[in-house]
Amino acid sequence: MSRDDYKLTITQAIEEMKQRQGDSFSYSKMNLAELSRMTGISRAKLRRLKENGFSFKPHGRTGIQYKDTVLTGYTEILEGCLRSGISNSSVCYDRVREAGYRGSVSSVKRFIQKHRDLLPAKRQLIAPQGNRGRRFTTAPGEAYQMDWGFVNVDDGTGGTYQAACFAMICHHCGERFVEFFPNAKQENLFIGILHGFACMGIPKYILTDNMRSVVIGRDTEGHPRWQKDYAVFMDTVGFQTKLCKPRHPFTKGKVERLVRFVKNNFLAFRTFSNITELNFEALGWCKRKNTEYNRSTAMVPENEHSQHCRTKTSDLSYNKETAAYLCPLRKISFDGFVNYEGRRFGVPYWYGGSVCRVHREDFKVLIYSEDLEQVLAEHDVTWSRRDSYCKDQYALEQPEEFPTVPVKERIYQIPSRELPTGFERFDFEEGLEDE
Repeated sequence: MSRDDYKLTITQAIEEMKQRQGDSFSYSKMNLAELSRMTGISRAKLRRLKENGFSFKPHGRTGIQYKDTVLTGYTEILEGCLRSGISNSSVCYDRVREAGYRGSVSSVKRFIQKHRDLLPAKRQLIAPQGNRGRRFTTAPGEAYQMDWGFVNVDDGTGGTYQAACFAMICHHCGERFVEFFPNAKQENLFIGILHGFACMGIPKYILTDNMRSVVIGRDTEGHPRWQKDYAVFMDTVGFQTKLCKPRHPFTKGKVERLVRFVKNNFLAFRTFSNITELNFEALGWCKRKNTEYNRSTAMVPENEHSQHCRTKTSDLSYNKETAAYLCPLRKISFDGFVNYEGRRFGVPYWYGGSVCRVHREDFKVLIYSEDLEQVLAEHDVTWSRRDSYCKDQYALEQPEEFPTVPVKERIYQIPSRELPTGFERFDFEEGLEDE
């Protein structure tokens, strides 16, 4: 019962007692037992209120706050999220949980509500333009949507570069797949599509926009002219592609919303060491979101996809043709390196070919022969700009110069002096001679 309810209940009960007792009513001689039966309030509480003249005072510890709360040590993370424009409580809750927070999301919500002044000013909203079309639906496993998203990455040394996010989503149930690449080249598009098909199955067709790596134009009748490598890729894997009208979210809006969801939810206030680690975290994020109830589709994407969509799609077959797309060709330079994802990796000198194939698998970069029959070298995934050498990269050792005339100059090297440990100042016998 609230304080106002207490006051109203007691006031009504006292008025009834006044009406019954008439002129004989007195506050000092009030029967607290009868008042307790009428109000349901204990006599001890009524006795304290009677001493104060039935005036309700605030609690003695009102306004007192503890120095250490459940959010102590995590407020800097939440403040950083708010200053970055992130006010989504679930995103902030995930960030502090990764740092070790064990409290509830309610405390995070209260902190966000109390510190909303840290949020940057919102942009000015434009007037709605009204409905321009109608979304269409597809049968289970009939169509996927795919698109690219881009994000700026600070490398920690003052430099900035762009990373590309490949996003694919099932048009029927909303099953998601996300993978990050250093760029949005066509070879990375093929790798992302194959990885998405491996997780979700091959649909009948894919919905996409007018990417340069997909279509190069249209003929006189308006039919798309596919990019030749993409046309071969479609025939090899076994799917079709349908192009969507530009700036028309009713046809490809799910994947566009997924790209925005990745930026606002997964990438918000996130740090990573290399792109492989980022992809592992993205895969785990997709698995968690696919098991959550989606209000827009009124279903759990993973359950619907496994029960209905997956039965209508075909499995990706791993053969030499698909392996060639997963391992793109690279030309070997004159000094024995191949360039892959902006880094240079060494190739053994005994390999006689001028080209090879490169594949990034988990935290390793594997270099294969052109026919994929032999593994030439294996490198650790690195984000450093330094060249990565391999064993047997050069046939001969590096030449070394030796003196041609007798060397007469001489210098002396003495043993390095040990640094004091801090306890030597307590050696009181130092400098004293034995008697």
